Amino acid sequence: MKNHINIKIFLLALVSFSFNNLNATHNRAGEITYVQLSDLTYEITITTFTYTLSLADRPSLEVEWGDNTTSTAQRKSILKLPNYYQRNIYTITHTYPGPGVYRIVVQDPNRNQGVKNIPNSVNVVFSISTSLIVNPSMGRDNTPVLLNPPYDKAAYGYIFIHNPAAFDSDGDSLSYKLTVCTKDDGKPIENYTLPPATKFIRVDSISGDLIWDTPADTGKFNVAMEIQEWRNNKKIGVVVRDMQIEVYNTKNKPPVNGPLSDYCIEAGDTIDFLFKATDSLSTSGNYDHLTLKATSGAFSLASCPASFTKVDSVKGYASSRFRWVPCHEAVRNQSYNIIFKSEDDNSDINLSDIDNVNIKVLGPSPVLNNASPEGKFIKLVWSDYGTSYISGFSIYRREGASAFKPDSCTSGIPSSSGFVKVGYVSGSSATSYYDTDNGLGLSAGKEYTYRIVAVYPNGTESKASNEISSSLVSGLPVIRNVSVETTDEVNGSIAIAWNKPDRLDTIPASGPYEYIIYRANGVSGSDYVKIKSIPTIDLNDTTFVDNQINTRIRGYIYKIELWNRTTGNEFLIGEAAFASSVFLAISPGDKKARFVISRNVPWINTHYDFFRYNSVTSAYDSVGSTNQLAFVDTGLENGKEYCYYVRSFGGYMSDNMPKNLINLSEIICTTPVDNEPPCTPVVNVASLCDSMYNKISWQMTDISCLDDVNKYYIYFKSKYEENIALIDSVDKNTFSYKHFPGEIIAGCYAISAVDVTGNEGEKSIVICIDSCGGYEIPNVFTPNGDDINDRLLAKISGLEEKVDFRLFNRNGMLLFKTEEPRLNWDGTYKGKIVSPGVYFYQCDVYETRISGPFVFHLSGFVHVITEKGAKINTGQTK
Repeated sequence: MKNHINIKIFLLALVSFSFNNLNATHNRAGEITYVQLSDLTYEITITTFTYTLSLADRPSLEVEWGDNTTSTAQRKSILKLPNYYQRNIYTITHTYPGPGVYRIVVQDPNRNQGVKNIPNSVNVVFSISTSLIVNPSMGRDNTPVLLNPPYDKAAYGYIFIHNPAAFDSDGDSLSYKLTVCTKDDGKPIENYTLPPATKFIRVDSISGDLIWDTPADTGKFNVAMEIQEWRNNKKIGVVVRDMQIEVYNTKNKPPVNGPLSDYCIEAGDTIDFLFKATDSLSTSGNYDHLTLKATSGAFSLASCPASFTKVDSVKGYASSRFRWVPCHEAVRNQSYNIIFKSEDDNSDINLSDIDNVNIKVLGPSPVLNNASPEGKFIKLVWSDYGTSYISGFSIYRREGASAFKPDSCTSGIPSSSGFVKVGYVSGSSATSYYDTDNGLGLSAGKEYTYRIVAVYPNGTESKASNEISSSLVSGLPVIRNVSVETTDEVNGSIAIAWNKPDRLDTIPASGPYEYIIYRANGVSGSDYVKIKSIPTIDLNDTTFVDNQINTRIRGYIYKIELWNRTTGNEFLIGEAAFASSVFLAISPGDKKARFVISRNVPWINTHYDFFRYNSVTSAYDSVGSTNQLAFVDTGLENGKEYCYYVRSFGGYMSDNMPKNLINLSEIICTTPVDNEPPCTPVVNVASLCDSMYNKISWQMTDISCLDDVNKYYIYFKSKYEENIALIDSVDKNTFSYKHFPGEIIAGCYAISAVDVTGNEGEKSIVICIDSCGGYEIPNVFTPNGDDINDRLLAKISGLEEKVDFRLFNRNGMLLFKTEEPRLNWDGTYKGKIVSPGVYFYQCDVYETRISGPFVFHLSGFVHVITEKGAKINTGQTK
């Protein structure tokens, strides 16, 4: 009998031991990463590292999405690693209801026993988390992936280093910091402490090296580090790696890596070097064989992956060759971090040494060939860049030569150099650019210095080009007038005048001479055609009228050359002179006319005077003046034609150059019309969940816009991917609207303003709302006939289409089921009130969210109380 009792005790202990092992001893490390599939949909990857000698195993894990829903992720792969570690990969796809900040949490009971810096670790839940920002305007985002598994061991008294080898395929910036390990629901563990160190334990915020200098105790310790993701100086995500480090008191010594250095390299160049490591002589007097590994995203690039090949391996020494010829597709702002690791093969314990190399891949410098002035513009020309992968070129300019000398590791052009971006040319095949200073024209008498950079699809700029300088030249002869005399499509005319050149005897150019006049279409045209030759002996012919041209639809630019025609000594005297006519573009508005002035002249126009035809006096009256290239004439009558011309006034800046230059544009006409839509309202949307409606309110930030509003259109769509549609309109004095969309009150809204003629302004920003989530099932109710909480009523949000609710007794018998979201169970089974007690339910909730149909699962217990007079505070509304 005694033996029989002992056997029972043994079996009970064995069962207890097995249960603890199944639920508490396998988790060692893990992290959560994701890939964004669409604006709201993400594929989540959960990576855990477990202890293979434990009986516990998890074919699936539950994921808390941070939006009050959970799902179950299935394991997709298993990889056996050294030191009895196993890497488990779980993947699952999830669609979020809308933009927001979400924290994804995965937890699994429990941590292993004996973790020295986590009190009572065997009863502490293992949890990992990742923060995710859903923001379609931010662009797609994928978390960094952690390429280096955390299974390395530490030796008591020796420095331990771990680097996660984080690689961000988007090229976002990464930073690192230590954080607190977490327990259930991702909450910090109380009384958690960092592992003890003789000097320090810290994470290098730039390289990601976790450095423990040196372990002051043996045993198991857990640390957690945040890998923070940054874009445009804003933190856009955080991945947390929780990992266990086991410290051993061993006679083995870790290997030592050879010296390494960082690199900066241009696309197309080659990096080629040996990574070497030696083993430290152990206290037993033996050397170990070494294994060398290199880890980086550079090895997984599709177009030009790096390689790492074994060269030599003997006891105590090993070497491998790293080689990489990065291509243009590898150019990015962030360096590639290459983790080099040596690991010994020792019978006591395997130890390792880790170092990292940063490799910055830069786009080569473009080659600027020329910067030639053409009128008030400067044309840049550069060599073909040699790749179709880039998006285009950015143009930078400053006044005067610079002292900027970019080093081999600098991309782009820093603002401290004095250069300012003045233009961009799209296309990889572009080789030229006209600097017009946004149409204003450059200034004579200034020296302009240029550099350009190639721009890659990810926004990275190449190394800066060489520097080239230029300045505008007034030309010879000096042009003073290019003025429209007649406006006509066929018989238009433009008068050109220039100053008589002087001091030609200093060249010498004794004559006779010849003026050659060229013309090109448009004020910045370059297709010059010779239109006139004027032979002259005394240079007194300084005017020309260009007839029978279409001055109504375009302006013209002229080039005048002065030639010395001495027999046997013919040559161009100086540089050609350029100047265009003043061309006026007009567009009708609501009781107004809008003008844009174009010109390309070597002098400075100080102001422009506008004249409008007066049908009563048959003369042109002055209606305004501006020093800008745009002008609006207001107070007009819609439907009536108005005709205008502009007069420019200016002069050369130098003292000995012509002043008070007056030139006229063509005559141009327009008829004002109310074609201007009203301003765009600013919109706000709030859900009144209990009342089952959304309230849309709006306002005009500029009150002057209210005068042009006749009514407002209200637009709505129930799902994110649908097209927004007009649902109603309200009068101009209404600034809010209640929308009752039905049982599902999620949706997206926009407002536009409309004037009396039907011109509709731009729709406001689309505001989506999905804030009435929170389906809840009470855990107790009292069907005792007192009309208080006599029915099991779920709290609904308005998003639920249906449910699949099933209630069971303790024996697993189905007592009640329904698809009604409110449940509305009266506590009966086959017409009779059930016995008091606890009942178990399973419930699938089917919701219609902005992102589309959504299903999540709930399970729990309902306590049924049937005693008379029993009262509870459930917050239910009968």
